[in-house]
Formats: sequence, structure tokens, C-alpha cells
Amino acid sequence: MIIHGLQKMTLLDFPEHVACTVFLGGCDFRCPFCHNFGLADGTDKPVMDDRELIGFLKTRTGILDGVAFTGGEPCLHRDLPELLEEIRSLGFGTKLDTNGYHPALLKEILERGLVDYVAMDIKNSPAKYAATCGVAMIDMKTIEESISLIMKSGTGYEFRTTVVDEFHESADFRGIGKLIEGAEKYYLQCFTDRPSVPFGNLHAPSKEKLEEYAGIARTYVKFAAVRGV
Repeated sequence: MIIHGLQKMTLLDFPEHVACTVFLGGCDFRCPFCHNFGLADGTDKPVMDDRELIGFLKTRTGILDGVAFTGGEPCLHRDLPELLEEIRSLGFGTKLDTNGYHPALLKEILERGLVDYVAMDIKNSPAKYAATCGVAMIDMKTIEESISLIMKSGTGYEFRTTVVDEFHESADFRGIGKLIEGAEKYYLQCFTDRPSVPFGNLHAPSKEKLEEYAGIARTYVKFAAVRGV
């Protein structure tokens, strides 16, 4: 497996773990607000392969206790389960970030117990999902299947939405709430503009708007909070 980035240590990406973050290339979506667009469209160059990653991890036993996989979309890689299994055999916990558009591989990973935690992005309410993902069409049944798999898996999880003023409004969080109704944890992440974001003139919502949206979400989920403010 080709790896496009490695953050050697993080205290933020994997709850309750000192972890490294592995970035995999490729994505089904072209979200206009994506911070990792070079991974999504394949322009970022690889930095190592899976054998080099395993070699790195063997030097970090006792220092790191987790490995988080993000992208891009990790579930585009059919050999991901085998790599997760090998990493777990070294004694590391594992976390997966996903857009939820590959439920078959997600199901395999969950059923084999290959991750300790899953974070799934919920892009928007169903009516605005495709536009928020930067694509012409979205099969919402695929998204709903992944949501259901995660919620029923017994694996630790969270759902999260990157909130962009141009893409989100109050009504959207009622739509999102219905998608993930009963979920344990939901986070609203405030958009931050960076040079890697592919489209300009996007803005973060105000703190007041974010708190309003979180309040709407709390009527549907067990816990909702704002990140990045």
C-alpha cells in the first residue's frame, strides 16, 4: 500500500491515545472545503509504502499506542484490513476516518474487530449532500448503510460535520440529526481556511451559529459539541 503522509505523533486524532496519523490517497468526493485536497485528487506525492510504515511503528512501541488512518478515503484501499491486522498484532490500537461511501469494506473491518474507533464524516443534510461533497450525485442509501453499521457495531465511534457558512444552515442540522438519530457522539467542526483548500471565498460560521446548530443536533443525539472554536 502506498502512503501519502505520516504525522509521527498526535494527541488529537485518536481519542485517549498517543498516536501517529497515516494519510492515504484517493477519495470519492471533491469537497470544496477539503484541507487535504492533494490527497483526494492524487497530486500529493507518496512518502512511503506499508513496509516502511511497519518499520517505523516497530521503532515506536512503548512511545505510541495508536495509529489513525485518514485520507483521502482509506476504504478505497482493498488491502486496508490486512494492514490494520498487522498493525494490531504489534500492539497498537487503530482508528479509521471515513466518508462512509464503502460500507462493504467498512463492514469487514468492523466485523473482524480491526479498529477501536471510527470517525465518519456527515457532510450535510440529504438534499445538500452531493453539492457539499462536490459531486453530481450521491447514493444516500450507501451513507445510511454505513451509519447503521457503525452505530450497531459496538465499536467506539463519532460522527462529525465540518461546518462551512456557505454550505450549512439551521435546517440542515435537523436533516443531519435524522440521519444519525440516537448516535452516541456528534461533533461540529468549524471550517478553517488554509492554502490547501481548493476553493476560495469560504468562511467559518460564527460561534453563535455553531452553538445554535449544536443545540438542534442535541435533540437527536446523545451528545453534541463544537470543535475548533
